[in-house]
Amino acid sequence: MHSETDTVRRIFNELGDTWAIVGLSTNERRAAYGVAKVLQRHGKRIVPVHPKAEAVHGEQGYPSLDAVPFDVDVVDVFVNSALAGTVADQAVAKGAKAVWFQLGVVDEEAYERTRAAGLDMVMDRCPAIEIPLLG
Repeated sequence: MHSETDTVRRIFNELGDTWAIVGLSTNERRAAYGVAKVLQRHGKRIVPVHPKAEAVHGEQGYPSLDAVPFDVDVVDVFVNSALAGTVADQAVAKGAKAVWFQLGVVDEEAYERTRAAGLDMVMDRCPAIEIPLLG
């Protein structure tokens, strides 16, 4: 299983508070919008990453992960599984400490590559669901 509680806890509590959210836009109907707000309420700095580079929840957006001009700790991936592996590779190149694939986002090969690069990774889970479970 890719969602060990220890890994989830380490990502939230030890790896840093800057979360790049790939796929986050101003579309309030998308899951990324609500999850980003939950992360903010729990002390995380969100960094919207979307081709439109829109500001979301008061944070400047960027068109791509490599366009973010500062370090990010966690890359939270809200793109479809076919694109997720590329984002995971970009997270490794960016120097992130962890990658989080959202519910429904699964790429076993990307998971293996990311873990082999030394990053923590969670796949097919949602931080908004996991936070209350950490107690």
